[in-house]
Amino acid sequence: MGQLANLPNIGKAVEEQLNSIGIETTEQLVQTGAENAWLKIQTIDSSACIHRLLALEGAIRGIKKTDIPAERKAELKEFYNSHKLGG
Repeated sequence: MGQLANLPNIGKAVEEQLNSIGIETTEQLVQTGAENAWLKIQTIDSSACIHRLLALEGAIRGIKKTDIPAERKAELKEFYNSHKLGG
């Protein structure tokens, strides 16, 4: 596994997805942001859910997704609901 799998919430499968959309380093993930990274993942995996979005945000912050502040979680949920496929 590479650098990204060392981040909280990022396992081998998510790291592979990130690599396939051109994100291979922590710095690239931070620059891209959780929302944009999730949108790119959604183009290759239509099943990408809210938990993947929260995992990306947590990874960027260096925390477990359950520790993301409530206000930010609400923003991400709103983003997810307006961008999920079939929604």
